[in-house]
Amino acid sequence: MSRIVYLNGEYLPEEEAKVSIFDRGFVMGDAVYEVTCVLDGKLTDFDGHMARLARSLRELQITCDITPEEWLAIHRRLVAENGLTLGGVYLQVSRGNAGDRDFHFPPAGTPPTVVLYTQEQPHMLDGPKVEKGVKVISVPDLRWHRRDIKTVQLLWASLSKMAAEAAGKDDAWFVEDGFVTEGSSNNCYIVKGDTIITRPLSNDILHGITRAALMKILAERQMKIEERPFTIAEAQQADEAFYTSASAFVMPIVEVDGVVLGDGKPGKLSKRLREIYIEEARKNAI
Repeated sequence: MSRIVYLNGEYLPEEEAKVSIFDRGFVMGDAVYEVTCVLDGKLTDFDGHMARLARSLRELQITCDITPEEWLAIHRRLVAENGLTLGGVYLQVSRGNAGDRDFHFPPAGTPPTVVLYTQEQPHMLDGPKVEKGVKVISVPDLRWHRRDIKTVQLLWASLSKMAAEAAGKDDAWFVEDGFVTEGSSNNCYIVKGDTIITRPLSNDILHGITRAALMKILAERQMKIEERPFTIAEAQQADEAFYTSASAFVMPIVEVDGVVLGDGKPGKLSKRLREIYIEEARKNAI
């Protein structure tokens, strides 16, 4: 059975949902997006995702008058209609249909194009990567310099993921000026002794919602955190490493550019933080 999707105020079978070839998201990549995780049929970290969506829209001057309450209702209806218990809801807002391909912004009052749909991800909680950990390669960070805005411009991220796959690895870490910025779709961390090290927030990285939730957990448990850049060489000497994202939660990393970390298995702290994060996410889901 096809999914029910949301398009500009309508709930439609996915086969019937159509977007103009002149839509700015299609011809310009002029759009932002969010992905909210669904656990046990409930939305996790929802307020954080909506706050970041509002910020992304504001930074790109895209007008969308859907209220937080309306966003929640749309998400919940899609989850219910599609019977989703484990997976995510993808949301995208573009600047809309300008009527033709033009570098100038469309006329004032042009409505945005709003799309949402559900995605089942049956192995979010388990699977080979969780059990074995992931292996990453490093690539130069060739993206634009407003990575804090969650746009649909994911070409370099996609190419980097393909490069990792071609190398027989799982993911890629971006490196700029000698330091790791973030992963292709995640925030990165290393562990040395009792200290968790991760890059501080700035325009250089996406302000991860899962990152924010984990940092809150770490602070509440009075765990030692250093927010500073780190190098690939430093990561290769770390006791553990992991990344965070809405769809992967806390994912242990066991190899960086061919160097095996520790005993080559997911670290105890990484595994425990994953457990704690999922417990908290379930507790606070709506």
